[in-house]
Amino acid sequence: MNWTLEVVCVPVSDVDGAVEFYAGRMGFAVDHDSAFASGRIVQLTPRGSGCSIVLGPTEMAPGSLRGLQLVVRDIRAARAELAGRGVEISEVQAYGRDGTLHPAGDDEPLNNVGFAFFADPDGNTWALQQIDARA
Repeated sequence: MNWTLEVVCVPVSDVDGAVEFYAGRMGFAVDHDSAFASGRIVQLTPRGSGCSIVLGPTEMAPGSLRGLQLVVRDIRAARAELAGRGVEISEVQAYGRDGTLHPAGDDEPLNNVGFAFFADPDGNTWALQQIDARA
């Protein structure tokens, strides 16, 4: 039996502001946007992803989600695209053999070890990871 992760709830304080960030700056597609008596639920999906995020009422405190990851084939290009869209994102970093992060060199191989980090307006944290080849 296959088990697929298809939706992650992201706790936010302002759904409109979060939609502007995720759709406007991150480029996620808005799949579903519904208002209910208890609030509004918006489902968005990153380009090429089989997993979506949902913004809306949740028991989690806004900004409490940590460590979501988006995987890209070229982290430098992805980082530049997000920075160009106004996302505050770290420089590209790499994990060394000792397990610590350091600024990535221009010619340094980044497959599986290259990362850049950012947060949404509520403080939910994300990482970009480069995976350009899989075992």
